[in-house]
Amino acid sequence: MTAQLETLPYRHVLTLPTEPAAVRVARETAERALVEWGIGLRHPAVDPALLVLSELVTNSVRHAAPLSPQLTVIYAASRDCLAFAVHDRHPYQPPLYASGTAVLTGGLGTVMELTLGLGGTAVVRGDADGRGKSIWITLPL
Repeated sequence: MTAQLETLPYRHVLTLPTEPAAVRVARETAERALVEWGIGLRHPAVDPALLVLSELVTNSVRHAAPLSPQLTVIYAASRDCLAFAVHDRHPYQPPLYASGTAVLTGGLGTVMELTLGLGGTAVVRGDADGRGKSIWITLPL
């Protein structure tokens, strides 16, 4: 995937309290944005992308809430690429790719299985101050 995130023409940013309702709101916002951008909800990448987004927001709610009262979801797209990130202010940067014989389990295991299965990429980007991170997912459409 060679799309430069900065050049994707469609963007939306949503900041929410780091609480369980954020999962539903982030997903519904993604659906509205995709429709607005002309990306059909029946596209084969959309359901897995929404599941990945839900898992990432759920992880922030479960693990980052004590240090991060808010989370931010960044949505971006073009006609052939969908990208999104979930940002929180917890410093832990989880490994996205298993090393050696290790296998990722739980939410991140699902995230990576779906992302890689669709030919996408995932990356963790730490904040400059070391006290937060974003997990970026990029998927071909």
